[in-house]
Amino acid sequence: MSIIEQISIEAAEAAQILALVSTAKKNKVLKDMAQALRDNIQPILEANQRDLAQFRQMQPSYAMIDRLTLNEERILSMADGVAAIAELADPVGELRDLGERPNGIQIQKMRVPLGVICMIYEARPNVTADAGALCFKSGNGVILRGGKEALESSLAIAKVLHQVLEQHELPKALISVVPEPDRGLLMELMEQTETIDLIIPRGGEGLIQFVTDNSKVPVIQHFKGVCHLYVDKDADLEKALGLLVNGKTQRTGVCNALEGLLVHRKVAKEFLTMANAALAEHRVKINACERAMRYFDDAKVLNENDFGEEYLDLEIAVRIVDSMEQALRHIQRFGSNHTEVICTENQLAAKRFQRAVDAAVVMVNASSRFSDGAQLGLGAEIGIATTKLHAYGPMGLESLTTEKFLVTGEGQVRA
Repeated sequence: MSIIEQISIEAAEAAQILALVSTAKKNKVLKDMAQALRDNIQPILEANQRDLAQFRQMQPSYAMIDRLTLNEERILSMADGVAAIAELADPVGELRDLGERPNGIQIQKMRVPLGVICMIYEARPNVTADAGALCFKSGNGVILRGGKEALESSLAIAKVLHQVLEQHELPKALISVVPEPDRGLLMELMEQTETIDLIIPRGGEGLIQFVTDNSKVPVIQHFKGVCHLYVDKDADLEKALGLLVNGKTQRTGVCNALEGLLVHRKVAKEFLTMANAALAEHRVKINACERAMRYFDDAKVLNENDFGEEYLDLEIAVRIVDSMEQALRHIQRFGSNHTEVICTENQLAAKRFQRAVDAAVVMVNASSRFSDGAQLGLGAEIGIATTKLHAYGPMGLESLTTEKFLVTGEGQVRA
């Protein structure tokens, strides 16, 4: 038996045990996991430093370094996310009554775990804790296959979680980390149709496309985050400037950062003059349409087909539009179904934008940086689905479950 077969079988067996664990016990385990992470900051940081030392030799981008880097604040935030999941309602076992059929049989649906979830990710060590906690609360086993750049960090975090599972007499296989980054093991993981129920890749577009093309197990896709802010003709421009700066500069290497700015022509002169000064202060590189170029001290002209780039850096694409209809057409063509934002004081325009835009999250007068499971009240998310089966948007606990039918009769037989 190969190491992947063994990990997968053990995860499936462990998930069957977890399916019968009470909500109260799951919550106690999660709270203990959160405290254990707080108590083990130093060994996790030391492992992360070893990862960073090796990764920097590869001359990665700033965005990749940012995703890989852990510090005390991020580990404490990770622990808080695990603790928050303990406070969330447990979807497992929820019943939905579908009524009684004419023949007297009673129909219900019960929410149940998916089974075993495999996470495939790159330089994101926080996924180990986030996915481990979310899958645990939702009754699923999880197999974590991180990239080689995050392996030491992931193993250190998993070690902490395993200690808590053992203290509560639960199998460590509930949260399994593939101990080697070998590409052959990845290929084998994607063939485990008998034991793995869902694969969720998190990382660059290339990784997600590779998993989608090669997996025999169903895949939840999140290709990229090309998020736009549309500044409407009825926008509060100071408010819009705050949304722009926060969405573009708070963290650039994340999928909910702004990559595009659309401005109605009636407010373009005033707003883009303000944006020029604010973005220059943060050293944001500007790529603009010919109409918008005049308002920036230093900008590169973008042709029609050059929009839609996911920069993941201090860089943004800017376009002046003549109407909301033109903004909507631009988003439809160049967006990625992730997050779109409108800034406007016109409630009719706001509602129209929210109904018309095809994106997992559509915001009015709020930063794109709120497109996040924790910020939206889901606890730590396991990913953001930009395809629509079986989830769309940030995936919290409910997205990691499905429903089965419960049928109760009194001996009825079908004629």
